[in-house]
Amino acid sequence: MSPSFTAPPPATPGDTVLLSFPAPHILLVTLNRPAQRNAVNSAQHAALASIWDWFDAEPSLRCAVITGAGHTAFCAGADLKEWDGSFNSATQANESDEIKRARAARASEQRRRNRNGGFGGLSNRGGKKPVIAAVNGLCLGGGFEMMINCDLVVAERTRARFGLPEVTIGVVAVAGALPRLVQVVGRQRASEMAMTGRINYSAEKMASWGVVNELVEGGREAVVKKAVEIAKEICGNSPDAVIVTREGILLGMEGLGLETATEVCERGLYAGIASGENMREGVKSFVERRKAVWVDISRVTDGLLKNSISTTNFLVSTSLVPGIIDAGSFFPWKYVRASAGRFKLEMVWPDGVSNFHQ
Repeated sequence: MSPSFTAPPPATPGDTVLLSFPAPHILLVTLNRPAQRNAVNSAQHAALASIWDWFDAEPSLRCAVITGAGHTAFCAGADLKEWDGSFNSATQANESDEIKRARAARASEQRRRNRNGGFGGLSNRGGKKPVIAAVNGLCLGGGFEMMINCDLVVAERTRARFGLPEVTIGVVAVAGALPRLVQVVGRQRASEMAMTGRINYSAEKMASWGVVNELVEGGREAVVKKAVEIAKEICGNSPDAVIVTREGILLGMEGLGLETATEVCERGLYAGIASGENMREGVKSFVERRKAVWVDISRVTDGLLKNSISTTNFLVSTSLVPGIIDAGSFFPWKYVRASAGRFKLEMVWPDGVSNFHQ
C-alpha cells in the first residue's frame, strides 16, 4: 500500500531524482544519474530544494535518507559539463563578454541556491527533520557539502571515497562545507582536505575523523539498508522530541554559545512541547510498560516549529553582515544585530523577560 500524504510529493525532472518510502515515516531520496556519477544539474537543484521543504511539511514523514544510484558514486558534485556549456557557448568574437555574463549568472544562482538550502537543497539546510546520508561511492565536491550537513552518515567501507576537489578546477566550496568541516575535524585537517583538493580519503579515515557514523560492507544495498535501520530507530522515538533535540544540536553548531543555545532550547523550543500529546504519551507508556504510540506531529509542535531551525541557521550565518534582521515572533529572540563580526540577540520570553547575548 502506498503512503498517503497531506500534499503530493514535488515533481522531479525526469527520473533523475527518485523518491521511495522503504518503511513507515521514512523518505528515501536517490540521485539517479549513475552514468554522470550522480552529478547534480540545475533542474535537480530546484527539485531537491522542493523535496526537502515537502519532507519537513509532511506530518507523516519523520526521517529521510539520501543516496546515489549505482555502486560508483553517492554524488560527484556539480554537473561540470553543464557549467562548461554555460561558460563556453559564446562565439570567438564575443567570448570574453559572454563568459563574464555566464560567470555572473552562475554566481547569482549560487548565492540564491545557498539561501535556499545550498547544494541540492541540503548543504545549507536547517530544516526540522533529520536526514541520513547513505554514501555508496564517490562523495566529492557538492556531494561532500551535502553529506557533511546531514545528521548522520553511513558509508560503504571499501567503495566510498571523500574529497573537496574544488581548488583543482579553480572554484571554491562555498555551499557550506568549509565552516562545517572545521567544526567536525578541526582546522588542520579541514585545511588539508580543502587546500590540497585530494579525492582519495577513505571511509575509514572519515570515520576516524568523526565525519562518518557507520561503516558497512556489501555495496549500495547494504549501505541503504543500514541507513534505513537507523532511520527506523529515530522514527521509533517521539517526533516532537527528535525535532527539538536536533534543533538544540544545531543551535550549538551555529555558534550561539553553550548558555545561549541551552536557554533557547529549554525556554523556547522545549517549552513548546512540554505537556504536549507525545510527551504525555511517552510518560504514560513508560509507566504502563508498553510501546508508545506517537502522533505524527503534535499540534503544539507543529505550530511552534513551522518555521524551524532553518531561520535560525540563516540569521546566525549571516550575522557577520552589518545590519538589523527582524527574526519575527516565532523564535524567542526579537532582533539580531551585527557589527564588526559580532552579533547580539535580544531574547524576549513569554514571561516578558528580556536577555541580551553578545
